Amino acid sequence: MKMVAQPVLEVHNVVKTYGGVHALKKVSISLIPGEVHCLAGENGSGKSTLIKIISGVEKPDSGTITIGGKERSQLTPNEAIRSGVQVIYQDFSLFPNLTAAENIAMLSELADGRKLSSRKRIYADADQIVTELGLKIDLGADVGSLSVADRQLVAICRALVGEAKVLIMDEPTTALTHTEIDRLFTIVRRLQERGVAVMFVSHKLDEVLQISQHLTILRNGELVETGPSSDYTRRSIAKAMTGREVSEDRLLEPLDANAPLLLEVKNLTRSGDFTNIDLSLRRGEILGITGLLGSGRSEIAEAIFGIRPAESGEVIVAGQAHKIGSIRDAVKAGIGYVPEDRLTQGLFLDISIADNMVASSLDSYRTRFGLLDRVRIRKSIADLFKRLRIQAPNVTAFVRSLSGGNAQRVVLAKWLDRQPSILVLNGPTVGVDIGSKEEILAILREQAAAGMGIIIISDDIPELVSSCHRVLIVHEGRIASELVGDDIHTDEISKRLAA
Repeated sequence: MKMVAQPVLEVHNVVKTYGGVHALKKVSISLIPGEVHCLAGENGSGKSTLIKIISGVEKPDSGTITIGGKERSQLTPNEAIRSGVQVIYQDFSLFPNLTAAENIAMLSELADGRKLSSRKRIYADADQIVTELGLKIDLGADVGSLSVADRQLVAICRALVGEAKVLIMDEPTTALTHTEIDRLFTIVRRLQERGVAVMFVSHKLDEVLQISQHLTILRNGELVETGPSSDYTRRSIAKAMTGREVSEDRLLEPLDANAPLLLEVKNLTRSGDFTNIDLSLRRGEILGITGLLGSGRSEIAEAIFGIRPAESGEVIVAGQAHKIGSIRDAVKAGIGYVPEDRLTQGLFLDISIADNMVASSLDSYRTRFGLLDRVRIRKSIADLFKRLRIQAPNVTAFVRSLSGGNAQRVVLAKWLDRQPSILVLNGPTVGVDIGSKEEILAILREQAAAGMGIIIISDDIPELVSSCHRVLIVHEGRIASELVGDDIHTDEISKRLAA
């Protein structure tokens, strides 16, 4: 008979309220040594609150936490760390001006109460854990110079130098490519072999099923499902997270075969990034562009929008050739762009939703006397807020306070207010939960049905399948193949990407 391992950490009937609103309602979870336990749920489901309670950042109103065989009503951050709980947040919480070795060894140096640090000891400790995990990290490089994937590995090594028994990974794959995700999963499996209990928090349902052995789903602060991951499918997880059926079938309106061309790109080239790119986009069409990291997919989008202009080639919008040498040129031609990093490139975080919506279109609200038509502005803001179903108290809320899905809706609102004929979106649902993702893609389909031409740059294969009339596969700076109609399905896209 197989022995069942005892939990290294148990949370029992935890309750947490903020201003009378329940963030968690009697939630219980057990983490087993050597097991990957996925915590899933939409934004606002209570995932972050549960992580904060386990790591000692928040105090529960009631319930217990048992760790190391000792039952407690709460933990402090120091108690959590001393008990072996480590959290790797999305920003990794590293010091960019310190080396990888210094970041890795810092927590253990502090935990040991050392007043003086030895460079030799720091590098020896860092090298030991890096070697043990079979990693290749430049320990002498400043963390700020490392790739996102390598910064994440530094954060994992730092946790393990501190002898982590429980490792919580919050949305660890948001900014990673397929290859980097595979490498991360290899590391996670090595952590399992070490007996570390891993709590893996993710919106990506394929990853949930691939890496975890157990699954817990929260919705509106309540635990709605828990059990072996093998008992679930993408569809059943999505239904439990949202409380409704979520379809990932092809949901497009058929494209009119006689729809006029909105965009033609001919022989677009920029040395080192892409060569002789030819593509077209019709009125009402959604075109997907995908490829592995470094394939040139994002660079093509940036060239079309003038962020980093092409060196040669033509961009023709509605039959008229345009020289796209800047963002201003692209906007004037009727092209809009939603960047991959919406928080630093697409939004003003410390101003209101309303001001973000109209920030780039104020000139269109001027009267013949040059004054702003405040009535029209307020009406447009109210219409966009309602139409895009932005979840916020009101339009005066700061964008910084919004979830990823709602922030993305504000970026969309900004461009829809300008009414471009062509909208290019780079990673339109990155970091967005399944419910918001479905609604954002539905908004894009509505815009296409109304005549807008849309280009989606994405490595989310189900997203491409559900929303694109055509999909272009980019490889080493060239368009390697095109998929149309029934050829657009998960297996075929995966096969073309791996070719």
